[in-house]
Amino acid sequence: MATLPDTSSSPKERSLVDVTNLALGAVSVVVVIGVWWLAAASGAIALPGPLEVLIKAGETIASGQLFVDVGASMGRVLSGFFLGALLAIPVGFLMGWYKVARGLIEPWVQFFRVIPPLAIIPLAIVTLGIDEKPKVFVIFLAAFLSSVVATYQGVVSVDRTLINAARVLGARDWIIFSRVVVPASTPFILVGFRIGLGSAWATVVAAELIAAQSGLGFRMQQGQLYYDLSTIFVCLISIGVLGLLMDRAVVWTERHLTRWQERVER
Repeated sequence: MATLPDTSSSPKERSLVDVTNLALGAVSVVVVIGVWWLAAASGAIALPGPLEVLIKAGETIASGQLFVDVGASMGRVLSGFFLGALLAIPVGFLMGWYKVARGLIEPWVQFFRVIPPLAIIPLAIVTLGIDEKPKVFVIFLAAFLSSVVATYQGVVSVDRTLINAARVLGARDWIIFSRVVVPASTPFILVGFRIGLGSAWATVVAAELIAAQSGLGFRMQQGQLYYDLSTIFVCLISIGVLGLLMDRAVVWTERHLTRWQERVER
């Protein structure tokens, strides 16, 4: 009897893939910085060079300004994201598991999905004030909508064969839900988290551009007013680095929570 090939990778192979990807990423960063430096030095674009941005970053770090802005933005992003994700998981499971709940909730989810969270910022400021509440609220909304759709999709995408097999073996609905549906939906949920984090960063920057006294978005607005391009670059790079680190944390979590999945390492 023929046997299927083993598609799982050994720890050594996974480590080799990780090292290769890391090396390729480092080469990509060096190439992009080199192109940026050449473009700025030649005057082809009116942008500060990498050295100017590095000097400005050192100044903002020495003064403590960058840490204040990063802390303000991170606090808003994490607060809104965690609130949105915590609510999205039960709502998504509810929509996917019960048809009545799906019929009641899904139209509202789809309705708010087509409204950009940025469009709600003026309304949030008018109704909630200009302190932290409107900023956290719009981030919460952006993260919630991304995560709830992914969770719902994960539940409805569970292989019916697995559910029917569990029922044949005498498992009750709660056992099926906790032992079959939840594990099978986890990859979808974590993908939703990754999308939600990106939406949260995009939303917080826009919110800080409108009404804030600190934060990376606020600092970029100040840089625009004074034509301080180096400050704008420092804030942009900070957002990119923070977003990348948070995304890698979600990917690491996904690997450890879904180790039962067969993966093809490339």
